[in-house]
Amino acid sequence: MLSVFILFGTYACKEEQKDAVQNTHVNSEVTTRAKIKLIFDTDANNELDDQHALAYLLLNGDTFDVRAITVNATRNGEGIQGHYDEAERIMQLCNLKDAIPLLKGANGNFQEIAENFDVTTYDGQEGVDFILEETKKDSVIIVAVGKLTNIALALKKDPSFAERTKIIWLGSNYPEPGEYNQNNDTIAMNYILNSTIPFEMVTVRYGKPSGTDAVAVTRTEINERMPGLGPKANQSIIGRHGGTFNTFGDYSVNLFEHIFDHLSDDNPKKSRPLFDMVALAILKNASWGETKTIPAPVLINNEWVERPNNMRAIILWENFEKRPILNDFFETIKNPIAIETTK
Repeated sequence: MLSVFILFGTYACKEEQKDAVQNTHVNSEVTTRAKIKLIFDTDANNELDDQHALAYLLLNGDTFDVRAITVNATRNGEGIQGHYDEAERIMQLCNLKDAIPLLKGANGNFQEIAENFDVTTYDGQEGVDFILEETKKDSVIIVAVGKLTNIALALKKDPSFAERTKIIWLGSNYPEPGEYNQNNDTIAMNYILNSTIPFEMVTVRYGKPSGTDAVAVTRTEINERMPGLGPKANQSIIGRHGGTFNTFGDYSVNLFEHIFDHLSDDNPKKSRPLFDMVALAILKNASWGETKTIPAPVLINNEWVERPNNMRAIILWENFEKRPILNDFFETIKNPIAIETTK
């Protein structure tokens, strides 16, 4: 990117102007349309994309009407309490701690919870019951960016849940196997694919230009652009890696500094995708990705099995517009508009 600016400075300026015009047009549209009512279901303490997605959500108050944040526990993140605590930190940095519900969902996986399912008391009940009740009150969608356990449990407890919402899920390398969110609860994913609930899959596709893996940002860009951005928190947080922070921008720098502690060091640019944030960005502006409708497949023995005659269809998201999405992320954190609160 630096070489492009050096060699083709005039072209780069024109492209930035074009992006600015596009973003202005998008923001104009956002202010005139109804806010998107949603519940955000996250494994907030997994790595660093959840935190950036959550800040983007909470500071896009002219776009999103956030009814709750529910957490689930995937393999990384120190159990359900760890995920809850990290979500709470981001809410505090946005001055929204206790302003909207933050609820614990499933710690375990769908199979072990559903085996002896007691509707009066089960793992994940607080978050799942809230999802069920809130979708009875209003047309609320669920944006899920972790495992799908909470959604599968909601369907199991109340099958009519499928008739009153839709799921936007960040996950899967479809049509290839693998992917973290998927692998944390494959049975929950198949349970949903075999249901009737409207389902949109925002693909990850590790190493491919067609998935959210391509919407990556370097540590250098974070270090240059994020310090001090976001509202100043009324109360500082202690970060998960230590240190004291009172803006999300400073915490973002710290998260990027530590993310490579346990990841491969063979990436000279030290870049990381902001996977989860993309699932929200394409709700804000659908032109930032491409969709196609396919018969719902199923995953068996870690291989996708196509079902061309399946009447059940899902929507697949791919081919995302990296630069407009990242420009909008940085602009949102730079000029935040906090969501309206429910408490």
